[in-house]
Amino acid sequence: MNAVLEAAARILEKHGFEGYTTNAIAERAGVSIGSLYQYFPGKDAVTVALIERELTLLSADVTEADSIADYRDAMHHLIKAAVTHQMRRPKLARLLDFEQSRLPIAPRIRHVTDAIHRTLLRTFSRPGAPYIRNMQEAAFDLIAIAKGIVDAAGERGETDAHRLEERVRRAVYGYLGISSPSRRGL
Repeated sequence: MNAVLEAAARILEKHGFEGYTTNAIAERAGVSIGSLYQYFPGKDAVTVALIERELTLLSADVTEADSIADYRDAMHHLIKAAVTHQMRRPKLARLLDFEQSRLPIAPRIRHVTDAIHRTLLRTFSRPGAPYIRNMQEAAFDLIAIAKGIVDAAGERGETDAHRLEERVRRAVYGYLGISSPSRRGL
């Protein structure tokens, strides 16, 4: 199954949707088309599994913030996780974002947003965190802010992760009404 998912990822990265067929995936993975269909009923099922695989990586990065005691360090980690998710395989991330909105999988992947939300809520309760009147709402807003900036950067083909992190950090800290230590100017 991993070979099939990695083959699908590489085809998307190299050829986009035009070369993305179950036959191409099976060939690239070195399996018969019949074997592919034993695990995946079609191309969309492969895509969903690929989306879930990539979101699992994001979720693992995000939950590491729970082990960081300092509020700012935890926020920096969360922002870096969001940017890393986009920059790890930027073309793949852009294409999967498109497919994620096209395919009816929101209920299947909601657990990732929920995990990020819970991690943000725990981060808000750390010493040094600013007062936030409605933490539930703020957590959802920060997810939307980070996702919007990161996804737009991906659509533009940006590759400077440090600059993107700084922009997301400024937006997040601006929303929270606190200053963001800047390492580089814009």
